[in-house]
Amino acid sequence: MVGPLLRSLFSTTKKSLSTPTRFRLQEPGATRLWRPFSTSTATSAQDTVSIDPSLDPSRLRNVAVIAHVDHGKTTLMDRLLRQCGADIPHERAMDSISLERERGITIASKVTAVSWKENELNMVDTPGHADFGGEVERVVGMVEGAILVVDAGEGPLAQTKFVLAKALKYGLRPILLLNKVDRPAVSEERCNEVESLVFDLFASLGATEEQLDFPVLYASAKEGWASLSFTKDPPANSRDMSELLDTVVQHVPPPTARLDAPFQMLVSMMEKDFYLGRILTGRIASGVIRIGDRIHGIRATDSAIQKIEEGKITKLMKKKGTSMVLIDSAGAGDIISMAGLAAPSIGHTVANVEVMNALPTVELDPPTISMTFGVNDSPLAGRDGTHLTGGKIGDRLMAEAETNLAINVIPGLSESFEVQGRGELQLGILIENMRREGFELSVSPPKVMYKTEGGQKLEPIEEVTIEVNEEHVGLIMEALSHRRGEVVDMGPVPGNVGRTRLSLTCPSRGLVGYRSVFSSDTRGTGFMHRAFLTYAKHRGPLGNVRKGVLVSMGFGTITAHALMSLEARGTLFVIPGMETYDGMIIGEHSRDTDLDVNPVRAKELTNVRAAAKDENVKLSPPRLITLEEAIGYVASDELIEVTPKAIRLRKRYLDVNKRKSMTKKPKE
Repeated sequence: MVGPLLRSLFSTTKKSLSTPTRFRLQEPGATRLWRPFSTSTATSAQDTVSIDPSLDPSRLRNVAVIAHVDHGKTTLMDRLLRQCGADIPHERAMDSISLERERGITIASKVTAVSWKENELNMVDTPGHADFGGEVERVVGMVEGAILVVDAGEGPLAQTKFVLAKALKYGLRPILLLNKVDRPAVSEERCNEVESLVFDLFASLGATEEQLDFPVLYASAKEGWASLSFTKDPPANSRDMSELLDTVVQHVPPPTARLDAPFQMLVSMMEKDFYLGRILTGRIASGVIRIGDRIHGIRATDSAIQKIEEGKITKLMKKKGTSMVLIDSAGAGDIISMAGLAAPSIGHTVANVEVMNALPTVELDPPTISMTFGVNDSPLAGRDGTHLTGGKIGDRLMAEAETNLAINVIPGLSESFEVQGRGELQLGILIENMRREGFELSVSPPKVMYKTEGGQKLEPIEEVTIEVNEEHVGLIMEALSHRRGEVVDMGPVPGNVGRTRLSLTCPSRGLVGYRSVFSSDTRGTGFMHRAFLTYAKHRGPLGNVRKGVLVSMGFGTITAHALMSLEARGTLFVIPGMETYDGMIIGEHSRDTDLDVNPVRAKELTNVRAAAKDENVKLSPPRLITLEEAIGYVASDELIEVTPKAIRLRKRYLDVNKRKSMTKKPKE
C-alpha cells in the first residue's frame, strides 16, 4: 500500500519540479510561492504572482493643472482637495514655499493625490509664469491628462499657448475649464467666443482629432463649483467640484503600465531632507516597488549606460492631500517619493539592479538669459552676511542646478559663476532665496543668450500681450519702439469699454527691466504677459531706454544736508543715515550722462553766531529699489550688491579714474 503511494508522490513531485512555471518567485521582497502538489499542468501568471488590488493601474488617473499666470490653478486645487475630504490649513495650500505665499505666485510644481469614489487621482499643480516653464516641461511626462484652466474674461494668453503646446506634444488629452464665470462681465456669448479661440489655438498647435474633441466645463474656483453647462448660479445641491472630478475619471485614460515587468522610474523632482537625505519623486514606469528592495540609479551617456549608485529603499512616501503618508508598496503608473539613494538626481532612472536600460529624459527648452554671480568685493562687504566666499556661493548654485533643470551653472574666472535661466524673475527668485540664507554676492546685469546660424546672429524674441487704457497706448507704443518691439495686432478688449489690447513681438533684451517702467507708465492699470516665441534675426541696437546715474564719490554716512542740494539733479535712491562708498549709485540723473556727486558732505560749523535759525531740511521720498527693479535697471558697466539686509547698485569699477578710462572702450 505504501509503495504505490510513495511512487505516485515521487512522480508528481518530479513532474512538478521539472515544470519551470511551478517554482517561481514574486517581485523582490515578496514571499516565495511553491506549489509542487498542484494537479494542473499549466498555470497562469495570476496563479504565481498575486497582485494587490490597490496597485491596479486602472484605478489611477494622473492629471496636471496647466494655465496662464493668475487664471486660478492653485485656487482650483484647493477646492478639489477640499471636495475629496483633505484638511486645508489656509488658502492656496499647495503654495508651500514662503516666497510663493508672499508674492501670490506658484514657483515650483507640486504633486498630491486625492481619492474620488473608486479612483485615486494624482494631481500636479504647475506654475503659470514663462520663467518657470521648466517646471511644466518636466511634469508633463508624468501625466496622461491635463486640465487647461482659462480665464473666461481674459481668454487664452501667451502662456496658455506655451503650456498647451507642451501638453499636446506629449499626447495629453486636455479638459478645458473656463474659470471665473461668476464675474459680471462674463456672458454665455463671451464663453462661446473664448471656447472658439481655444479651439483655434489647439488647431494651430497641431492637435489630433482626439485632442480636439475636448470636454468644456464652466467653473468658479473661488466659489468652489464646476458645471458641464453655462451657469452663474448653480443649484445648491451641485455647488461643488464633483462634475469636474467625474469628467477627469471618464476622459483621462488610466496609465498603460505593466506590474509584472521589472521596476523602473524616471526621477522628475528632488528635494533634500535632514533626516532621510535625498528624496526622489517620479512616476513608476513599470513593475512594483516595496520597502527594502535593492535598486540602483543609472543614466544614459553618449556611449553607454552608466551606473551611478546602488542601494535599498528605506522609505516610500506619497503626498495625500496636504500631508505626506508612508506606504509599503507602489505599482506602475503611480507617482511616489522614495528615500535610500544619495546620488541620482532629476532625469536619472531608478530601477531594479538587473535592469540596465535608462528611460528617455525630458527635453527642456534652452535658457534665454544669463547673469554672472560673484563674491561681494565692495567696501561694505562682510557686514551683514555669513556666506561670503566664492566656494560657498558655487556650492549653493550647483545644488540649485541639481534640483532645477531650467538653470545651468558654468564656473567662470576669479570665483565667478555664469548662471543661465529663462528670465529675470526666475533668477531674481534664486537671488532672493540666497539672500535670505545669509549669502552676500555681486550680480551682473542680465545678458541675452545669442545664437549664430549660417553666419547670422540670432536673438530670442518674445510674444508680448498688453492690455491698457486707451490714454496710455501712445506712451506704451513709443517706449516699446525704443526697445525694438513690433506690433502684430491691436484692437479693443471685448466687454471692457476704453481698454485696448496689443500683441507684439519684442527681443528679450528689450524687455529686461521694462515691467516696472510699464507699471509706472500705466499708473498700475495695465496688464503685460510675455512668453518665449522663437530665435530670430538680431534687430539692431536698442534706443535710449535709460538715463544716466548719480555716482557717489565719498565714503561714510549720507547726510540730509548733502541730499538737499542733490535733489534737483535727479531722483534719489537713498535716505539720510545710509552708508555709501566711492562708486555706489545713489540716484538717477535727470540727463543721459553719469554725474559724480558727494552725498556725505556735512554742514560746516563755525564759531560765529547767526541770528537766523538753521534751515529746515525737507526731502522728497526716495525711490527705494527692489531686487526685481535692480535686475532690470543696471547697465552693462554696473553691478548689484546683494546682502541679507540691503540691495545696493554700484559701478563695476569703483575708482573714478578707472571708470573714465573704461568709458572710452565701446559698450556692448
